[in-house]
Amino acid sequence: MGERKKLDWSSFTVNIPIDNPREKIIEAWMTPKILENWFLRLAEFSTGNGEKRKRDENIQPGDSYRWQWYGWPDNIEEHGEVLHPEEGEFLRFIFGKAGKVGVRIVEENGQQILRLVQENIPQDEESIMNFYVGCKTGWTFYMLNLKSILQGGPDLRNKRSELQMD
Repeated sequence: MGERKKLDWSSFTVNIPIDNPREKIIEAWMTPKILENWFLRLAEFSTGNGEKRKRDENIQPGDSYRWQWYGWPDNIEEHGEVLHPEEGEFLRFIFGKAGKVGVRIVEENGQQILRLVQENIPQDEESIMNFYVGCKTGWTFYMLNLKSILQGGPDLRNKRSELQMD
């Protein structure tokens, strides 16, 4: 028997096919207002000099953010920074203590695929559970929700504050 390959818990990839124009998919990630349509309860971005971005203004590298989600209390929020995208990405950001996230659209077999990669995940046991397992599950859900909304389906998020998800 061969040696068992050690699992790499430092990054993961989530792929989801979406039948929408490339521009529409990218647009869904680029303003606070549209991010709140499928992903966040609160998306606030500030420029490098501390000015709050308008709700319909495109986010830019160097922006910092504050995010809150439906189903979670106000004291559960994430802070991070928008980075310069790497080759092929349209968005890259520091996801709090959970590493860096890059988002791109690739085409495979004539199908457009939204691809998210989260990397630089800390390697202690708690981080592996919270960030590798928890974030991968979360991104899978939110990207499916984005697909649902873009293709005319329902918003799948729990918006009832009495149903806490923690």
